[in-house]
Amino acid sequence: IVAYAQVKQAAARANAEIGVLDAEIADLIDRACQDIIEGRLHDQFVVGVIQGGAGTSSNMNFNEVIANRALEIAGRPFGDYDYVSPNDHVNRSQSTNDTYPSAVKLGLVHATHKLIAEHEFLQYAFKRKGEEFKEVLKVGRTQLQDAVPMTLGQEFHGFATTSGEDIERFRDVLPLLLELNLGATAIGTGINAKPEYGPAVIRHLRAITGYSELVIARDLIEATSDTGVFMSLSSVMKRAAMKLSKISNDLRLLSSGPQAG
Repeated sequence: IVAYAQVKQAAARANAEIGVLDAEIADLIDRACQDIIEGRLHDQFVVGVIQGGAGTSSNMNFNEVIANRALEIAGRPFGDYDYVSPNDHVNRSQSTNDTYPSAVKLGLVHATHKLIAEHEFLQYAFKRKGEEFKEVLKVGRTQLQDAVPMTLGQEFHGFATTSGEDIERFRDVLPLLLELNLGATAIGTGINAKPEYGPAVIRHLRAITGYSELVIARDLIEATSDTGVFMSLSSVMKRAAMKLSKISNDLRLLSSGPQAG
């Protein structure tokens, strides 16, 4: 929800900049988007995440909420779409097919930054335990059998290293998520949007999100239909989850016999 509001806010600013949206209307839309970004009106987004239509229901939900909040700010009645229109003003220069995937990518970037921070905290904890346990002698296991000596600190240092590798993989996928197709509109041809809109909306979105690495995709037609980045992130998340599961199982095995639990 926050990410989609950021996209809509950037679009309003870009449309005003390039002269295709009245400055007063753009400011009302901007203020409505800021309300959503700050956590208000979230209960107004009632469309389910799973839906047909490639996200059109979500896009129109946003357009209508933003338009009506803008009207409320202006002191006008809800539904006065001649003054602020969900389609003609809030959705100007846009399509579901460029705003929806861009918002999803931004939302995933927000969440991945939080996930990286949690992994960094876990890695630090493993390193700290590695130091704490560096003198604790234990057996290593192969084929679930007691094998050769090692320290408990060495084992926890290994956990820290594998957690660090997952952090690197999450960071590798972030630049792919920061490549957006804004300005592509319906199918990637940019129909109904001026050529200046794409660079302008990305510039404003960088300022709104603080993500200076945001870029427009090189091929907007390819980017509008491509889902590769979502598979890439999914695979990194699955890798990290499976490794955390393995560490948990390793810790359970450490507590087990036959002689050296």
